[in-house]
Amino acid sequence: MKTVSEGKLVGTVKGPGETPHQYIFITSDNIDTRIGEFVYYHAPIGSDKKAIFGSITERQLGRRLPDGFFSNPNISPQAVSKLIGCELTRPELYEVTVTIKGYYEEEMREFVNPRISPDPGQQIYLVSDRALTHALSPRKFEETGSAHIGHLLTRDPDSVPVVLDVKDVVSTHLSILAGTGSGKSYTAGVLIEELMRPYNRAAVLVIDPHSEYSSLKQIESEPKFQEVGNYSPYVKIFQPDRVYIRISSLELGEIRALLPNMTEKMNYFLREAFNEAQNQSEMSDGSWSYRDLTLELERMRVERGEKNPTDVITVDALRWRLDSKFNNSTLFRDREHIPLKDLVRPGQCTVLQMSDIDVEDQRVIVATVLRRIYKARIDTQKGQVSDPDHERYLNYPVFVILEEGHRFAPQGAIVTTTDLLKTVLSEGRKFGVGVAIISQRPGKLDQDVLSQCMTQIIMRIVNPIDQTSIASGVESAGRDILNELPALTKGQAVIAGSAINTPVLCQIRRRMTPHGGETLNAPEEWIKYFSDSRQQKRCQDNSIYMPVSEKEFEDGFEV
Repeated sequence: MKTVSEGKLVGTVKGPGETPHQYIFITSDNIDTRIGEFVYYHAPIGSDKKAIFGSITERQLGRRLPDGFFSNPNISPQAVSKLIGCELTRPELYEVTVTIKGYYEEEMREFVNPRISPDPGQQIYLVSDRALTHALSPRKFEETGSAHIGHLLTRDPDSVPVVLDVKDVVSTHLSILAGTGSGKSYTAGVLIEELMRPYNRAAVLVIDPHSEYSSLKQIESEPKFQEVGNYSPYVKIFQPDRVYIRISSLELGEIRALLPNMTEKMNYFLREAFNEAQNQSEMSDGSWSYRDLTLELERMRVERGEKNPTDVITVDALRWRLDSKFNNSTLFRDREHIPLKDLVRPGQCTVLQMSDIDVEDQRVIVATVLRRIYKARIDTQKGQVSDPDHERYLNYPVFVILEEGHRFAPQGAIVTTTDLLKTVLSEGRKFGVGVAIISQRPGKLDQDVLSQCMTQIIMRIVNPIDQTSIASGVESAGRDILNELPALTKGQAVIAGSAINTPVLCQIRRRMTPHGGETLNAPEEWIKYFSDSRQQKRCQDNSIYMPVSEKEFEDGFEV
């Protein structure tokens, strides 16, 4: 293996760049000096000579042949130059702009910028695979607390692995941002696989609005996730009909969000009944039922009706809205909800599938579940709950992965989950509640929520509004590297933030389990419709396909 000092010589410094932390070098190498590649120069630091790393952020031709040399595509420019006595094997020279990262400090495990620019004429080297592997990732491959997410895009596959620090991912939160079909859910699946490996054994909860994560169940049978006699992961899938919420877990604002066309008077009566139901519950076991709420409304109906008969109409209208939403509901129950220890535990990945649930109900479910986890972690960490059998006892960190993040924290709209997410993102690190926000429309995602995710995995995005949102909401990813977003292909990503030592261009690794979010192949499904087996099945169901003739169509034949 090569050391840093043995890197390949690729160019010579021309001078400083446009900013104090940039420089320009000249090279004829068009292969090893691609955007996103890492190079270095030597600089004296104290009594030592350090390798000062930098990443290539821009390239342009510094010297080119006259346009006439290219006028005939049948004659090479080299042949033309030879005819006029100017023989050049590589006539092109490139001016390459490098953004300085600094030297890698072993004790601090991060880059330190010495603010010493290279001198003109100084030699520039390509950083070796070994040196990059050591310096880019804060964790080693497959060590405790590591997440191998892929490899450096500018190098050969697996030569420079990109490994995230799971501690920083969980404590400072994560965002995965990508356009449709760029691989964001696939990447989330890779991260979940890493979290469930024996060297992490995480407690993971996945909010799955489109039922894309059921294939994770195969983690249980994959040998790479097992540790003989010591560890075997468990993947728990909650189908929509198994997801339910205890009514007393709801906040007043969440109940309001579920009820359409509420008037000011209705809101008043609901608040009074809600507060009284809560006060009564505090005298008993702390929970209240839907019946308790309606009894309070009935009491208010009688009392207010004697003074103002029109209030009876208002209370009745409120009761009708409440009954239509909560009475005989399978989602909202009087006394039951999913116990936290069934929902999250170390070595378990829980998937809440919500594809058949209304969007507003999804928001209430997410708000309720996230609030329960957050409050349980606070109570346990502060010692307010110490009984292991208590429903709010949760003595381990939890990582929540939230798909369709813009649905739960939309920009410029007030929904039940936004404020709670802001609270958890800003305070959750102290209590061991981490969140990953996944979105295909960062422009529609609340910017306060986005800015608090301190590690970012950003994939191909072409929408200018989404690009602007990322540039303003993601501090650690510089403008230069974000310019690469439209050019990324499926499975390629910019990774930046606290869980990695410096922003990198990454090729996401292949999953060990199948991906459950593949796009439906419409032409293939149409062809299958006419297969022999499908047609025989339709014959058995008395649904034989019969083409309609033009004459029948013109005569108004009804199919």
